[in-house]
Amino acid sequence: MTDNLLFTVEDHVATITFNRPEKLNAATPAMSKAIVEATEECNRNDQIRCVILTGAGAKAFCAGSDIAELDSYATPWDFRNRTDYCDAIHHLLKPSIAAVNGYALGGGLETALSCDIRIASSNAKFAAPEIKLGWIGGGGMAAFLAHSIGMSNAAMMIMTGDTIDAARALAWGLVSDVVAPEALMERARTLAGTIASRAPIAAETAKLNLRAAFSMPLDKAMQYERDLQTICFATEDAQEGRAAFKEKRAPVFRRR
Repeated sequence: MTDNLLFTVEDHVATITFNRPEKLNAATPAMSKAIVEATEECNRNDQIRCVILTGAGAKAFCAGSDIAELDSYATPWDFRNRTDYCDAIHHLLKPSIAAVNGYALGGGLETALSCDIRIASSNAKFAAPEIKLGWIGGGGMAAFLAHSIGMSNAAMMIMTGDTIDAARALAWGLVSDVVAPEALMERARTLAGTIASRAPIAAETAKLNLRAAFSMPLDKAMQYERDLQTICFATEDAQEGRAAFKEKRAPVFRRR
């Protein structure tokens, strides 16, 4: 790990915090490596049921990769094969929430888009500014934005590089909720706590199902969903859920 990335676990919820506020939480190669390590821990630790991503300070969630570090790659091929923090977040097995405080730019926006749910503070701003520097995003920017906000809105963001505010992000469907800055982490933790209280295997399966819904033809996606439902139905947690319903009590899920 690195001091520029914080990782905590409490009540089945892991929180990963970009901790470089003096640089708008821009990610360095060392931070990317640390994010990979943190996500691997989230994936293998059965006590973690939901993951929150956020940034330290009030100004930024993450401003993407530190531009000053990009010239450290010896060749374009080295850059192509770099350790990528957006990929690590995208490959989380557990449900994930981006709590966006301030700027989410470039790779920071891709990080938020890689999460399953995005909530934002009212001072949040979003942009895909790479075009202003001569390149485009490489962490799924076009695909994620097109799925989230539609082709025209995605084109506007990617082709201009201009920022949108939290209100527009909410109207476009980029985020699910906008709250006051001081209420952001409380909202994220409450939401994460709710997800963590649900059957863990079902929550992870729901994540797989949602991903499939975007990448499969409708008939195949529906067949896959039925198969996933059958797998969940056969778990001990599903038996516990049915028993708890009959006995009029809260279920106790054990990820089995």
